[in-house]
Amino acid sequence: MSAAKHQRVELPADSREKSDAAIVERLQKCADRTSALLKELLPPVAGPEGRVVEAMRHGCLNGGKRLRPFLAVATGELFGVPQSETLRTAAAIEMVHSYSLVHDDLPAMDDADLRRGEPTVHVVYDDATAILAGDGLLTEAFTVLASPETHPDSDVRVALIAGLAQASGAQGMVGGQMIDMSPDREEFDLDGITRLQALKTGALIKFSCQAGAILGRANREQYSRIDAYADDLGLAFQVVDDLLDVEGTTEALGKPAQQDAQAQKATFVGQLGVAGARQKAAHLAESAIAQLDVFGGEADPLRQVVHFVIERRS
Repeated sequence: MSAAKHQRVELPADSREKSDAAIVERLQKCADRTSALLKELLPPVAGPEGRVVEAMRHGCLNGGKRLRPFLAVATGELFGVPQSETLRTAAAIEMVHSYSLVHDDLPAMDDADLRRGEPTVHVVYDDATAILAGDGLLTEAFTVLASPETHPDSDVRVALIAGLAQASGAQGMVGGQMIDMSPDREEFDLDGITRLQALKTGALIKFSCQAGAILGRANREQYSRIDAYADDLGLAFQVVDDLLDVEGTTEALGKPAQQDAQAQKATFVGQLGVAGARQKAAHLAESAIAQLDVFGGEADPLRQVVHFVIERRS
């Protein structure tokens, strides 16, 4: 790994197109491998309990960019972690992410009928089965991380379990969702929205990056840089999400558009305007990329995915 500062240069248009195509291909390969592993980890089950396993499979095998798995794998590559280890960790992360979507879509939460272009779990099955499916995905994720197949060192496995638990719970995703449901949400200022999204969306994105560093036993400086990169990337992801909610269509997004406006929720776009939100996303992207300077060219996939995140259309 090079310790020299990575010099960022503006690529010619054709080189940029090749770079964009390369990251899309890498994302798709990682998504395919993650999905294949999820199918193995969640095999169909006979008997009455098979229904909840079917619902779990529906909730996590229905497509998606698999951004979080990619971040875990790409960060692990920086530290020479075998892909067999990063993919199992990535699958566990995707189980938790999928659980959160299954529960978010419930009538008691966002009451959404469409996710990734497919009917949501509670629509295909029922509310009770969707609740159990989310519970099943969440708990199965920790079974995967606890296995020696994920990493031979129990200390590393414990660190992964602790990190994912914190990112998923009241200090992370669950806490963020609770804030999101607060009656004060529509009155939030920019600091309030930033804190909300750092928990609801950013915490799991951050752990996805941390996971590769944990598996690779990164040193303190490396871990700090990955942390800072992930903070900026997670916030940029949500700013773009707010933009897409305003500008996107249900068909393009694969989920209902304009949900935030209909719910009168305070958002980055509401606070900054469309142009201001775009500028903020660009600033966060630049900051995220700068955090990777210490890793040299080996961090290029992580740089490329930043551009993918802020330029995505779904």
